[in-house]
Amino acid sequence: MSLLGWIIVFSLLGGVLSVLAASVFLLINDNHQRKLLPHTVSFAIGALLGAALLALLPHAMIVNENVDFHDLGLTLLIGLLAFFLLEKMVLWRHCHSNHCELHTPGNINILNGQETHSHNHEKNASGTLILIGDAVHNLVDGVLIAAAFMTDIDLGIVTALAVATHEIPQEIGDFAILLNNGYERKRALLFNVFASMATIVGAVIAYYSLQSMQHALPYILAIAASSFIYIAVADLIPGLHKKTELRETIQQIILIALGVATIYWAHSSLH
Repeated sequence: MSLLGWIIVFSLLGGVLSVLAASVFLLINDNHQRKLLPHTVSFAIGALLGAALLALLPHAMIVNENVDFHDLGLTLLIGLLAFFLLEKMVLWRHCHSNHCELHTPGNINILNGQETHSHNHEKNASGTLILIGDAVHNLVDGVLIAAAFMTDIDLGIVTALAVATHEIPQEIGDFAILLNNGYERKRALLFNVFASMATIVGAVIAYYSLQSMQHALPYILAIAASSFIYIAVADLIPGLHKKTELRETIQQIILIALGVATIYWAHSSLH
């Protein structure tokens, strides 16, 4: 299979299939949703951190022998600050209120069991904002996946796997908010699928534009690492801190470690 073929297939995995998995998840009983979703979030944290620190950053350091490690560190720092600003502008986490984590139908926060209520006049804007934010997020994911594949096919697979693990719980939240805003299930699914196609668009654009910019690949990989680190540390981990019971904490640690181990195993076995 050609390099472009690999990129398209795994961009599809990180985009459209994540939406479909999220829609299936919402079909199960609410009580099971509450129990399962925090576990998927814990696993996603491990996968994101593992991909960033065990795969993306090491490859960024060796893909170009002329790369300056201090410049890579600066790129990582700038990436973290940029994603902070994007989140402030409500483009990264798709939220318009102060109650933004992960949601179920009825705007019930799955991670902490607390309800948050949207005002009626906010609902239309919320649904539109979610779709726009989702498309932007997926476009960036596509660029990151393509850059990883253009560095190394094995790295691309690991990156796409990490993208998929964090997209599923995020898509569950987005899908549920659309349902709460009055979208029919089929319509919400269709719009989410369209938004997820931005992953493939971003990947294809990156494939053709980055071929003449090989010198930029280490820095794009560093930005990808900063994206994964920021999502894990700023967006996902705070939700886990709402569960303080010893049993919950042990489960979180085990699942985070399992996420890291999965990325480590996948990266090692592919090499």
